[in-house]
Amino acid sequence: MKFDLNTAEMKSFPNFKGGEGAMNAFMYFDGKNRILNARLTPGSSIGEHLHDSGSEIMFFTSGEGKAVCDGVEETLCAGVCHYCPKGSRHTVINTGNEDLCFYAVVAEQ
Repeated sequence: MKFDLNTAEMKSFPNFKGGEGAMNAFMYFDGKNRILNARLTPGSSIGEHLHDSGSEIMFFTSGEGKAVCDGVEETLCAGVCHYCPKGSRHTVINTGNEDLCFYAVVAEQ
Protein backbone atom coordinates (compact mmCIF):
# COMPACT_ATOMS: atom_id res chain seq x y z
CA MET A 1 0.00 0.00 0.00
CA LYS A 2 1.40 3.39 -0.98
CA PHE A 3 0.97 6.69 0.86
CA ASP A 4 2.08 9.98 -0.66
CA LEU A 5 2.99 11.76 2.56
CA ASN A 6 4.02 14.86 0.60
CA THR A 7 0.44 15.55 -0.46
CA ALA A 8 -1.56 13.87 2.33
CA GLU A 9 -4.06 16.08 4.13
CA MET A 10 -2.97 16.97 7.66
CA LYS A 11 -5.41 17.30 10.54
CA SER A 12 -4.89 19.14 13.80
CA PHE A 13 -4.72 17.14 17.05
CA PRO A 14 -4.85 19.66 19.94
CA ASN A 15 -3.25 18.52 23.21
CA PHE A 16 -2.22 15.17 21.68
CA LYS A 17 -1.87 12.49 24.41
CA GLY A 18 -2.37 15.28 27.00
CA GLY A 19 0.43 17.46 25.63
CA GLU A 20 0.56 21.20 25.08
CA GLY A 21 -0.39 23.02 21.88
CA ALA A 22 -1.10 21.13 18.67
CA MET A 23 0.28 18.33 16.55
CA ASN A 24 -0.66 18.47 12.88
CA ALA A 25 -0.48 15.11 11.14
CA PHE A 26 -1.53 12.77 8.42
CA MET A 27 -2.25 9.59 10.36
CA TYR A 28 -3.04 6.22 8.79
CA PHE A 29 -4.44 3.60 11.18
CA ASP A 30 -5.42 0.08 10.12
CA GLY A 31 -6.69 -1.02 13.54
CA LYS A 32 -3.26 -2.18 14.72
CA ASN A 33 -0.52 0.02 13.28
CA ARG A 34 -0.12 3.77 12.74
CA ILE A 35 1.91 5.63 10.13
CA LEU A 36 2.33 9.39 10.66
CA ASN A 37 3.73 12.39 8.86
CA ALA A 38 3.57 14.99 11.61
CA ARG A 39 4.71 18.33 12.90
CA LEU A 40 4.62 19.85 16.36
CA THR A 41 4.23 23.62 16.38
CA PRO A 42 6.71 25.68 18.47
CA GLY A 43 6.14 25.15 22.19
CA SER A 44 3.92 22.10 21.60
CA SER A 45 4.40 18.61 22.96
CA ILE A 46 3.08 15.09 22.78
CA GLY A 47 2.08 14.18 26.32
CA GLU A 48 3.93 11.44 28.14
CA HIS A 49 2.35 8.08 27.39
CA LEU A 50 3.04 4.35 27.73
CA HIS A 51 3.62 2.06 24.76
CA ASP A 52 2.15 -1.03 26.38
CA SER A 53 1.21 -2.94 23.23
CA GLY A 54 3.90 -1.93 20.73
CA SER A 55 6.88 0.25 19.91
CA GLU A 56 7.29 3.60 18.14
CA ILE A 57 10.00 4.75 15.75
CA MET A 58 10.22 8.49 15.00
CA PHE A 59 12.53 9.98 12.34
CA PHE A 60 12.97 13.77 12.54
CA THR A 61 13.35 15.81 9.36
CA SER A 62 13.50 19.41 10.67
CA GLY A 63 13.22 21.53 13.78
CA GLU A 64 14.60 21.11 17.28
CA GLY A 65 13.22 19.37 20.31
CA LYS A 66 13.69 16.80 22.99
CA ALA A 67 12.30 13.41 23.87
CA VAL A 68 12.18 11.93 27.35
CA CYS A 69 12.00 8.13 27.30
CA ASP A 70 11.85 6.32 30.63
CA GLY A 71 13.35 9.39 32.30
CA VAL A 72 16.26 9.76 29.87
CA GLU A 73 16.33 13.04 27.91
CA GLU A 74 17.45 13.05 24.27
CA THR A 75 18.05 16.00 21.92
CA LEU A 76 16.10 15.87 18.64
CA CYS A 77 16.97 17.48 15.29
CA ALA A 78 16.96 16.64 11.57
CA GLY A 79 18.46 13.23 10.89
CA VAL A 80 17.85 11.84 14.39
CA CYS A 81 15.77 8.73 15.03
CA HIS A 82 14.03 8.25 18.38
CA TYR A 83 12.90 4.76 19.40
CA CYS A 84 10.42 4.02 22.19
CA PRO A 85 10.32 0.25 22.82
CA LYS A 86 7.27 -1.68 23.92
CA GLY A 87 6.78 -1.21 27.68
CA SER A 88 8.40 2.25 27.76
CA ARG A 89 7.00 5.74 28.36
CA HIS A 90 7.96 8.82 26.39
CA THR A 91 7.12 12.39 25.53
CA VAL A 92 8.29 14.65 22.67
CA ILE A 93 8.61 18.43 23.07
CA ASN A 94 9.28 21.10 20.44
CA THR A 95 11.90 23.36 22.05
CA GLY A 96 12.67 25.36 18.90
CA ASN A 97 11.21 28.33 17.03
CA GLU A 98 9.96 26.35 14.02
CA ASP A 99 7.85 23.23 13.54
CA LEU A 100 9.42 19.96 14.70
CA CYS A 101 8.71 17.63 11.75
CA PHE A 102 8.89 13.85 11.76
CA TYR A 103 7.69 10.56 10.36
CA ALA A 104 6.59 7.88 12.81
CA VAL A 105 5.52 4.27 12.82
CA VAL A 106 3.72 2.80 15.83
CA ALA A 107 3.78 -0.97 15.43
CA GLU A 108 1.63 -3.23 17.57
CA GLN A 109 3.42 -6.38 18.75
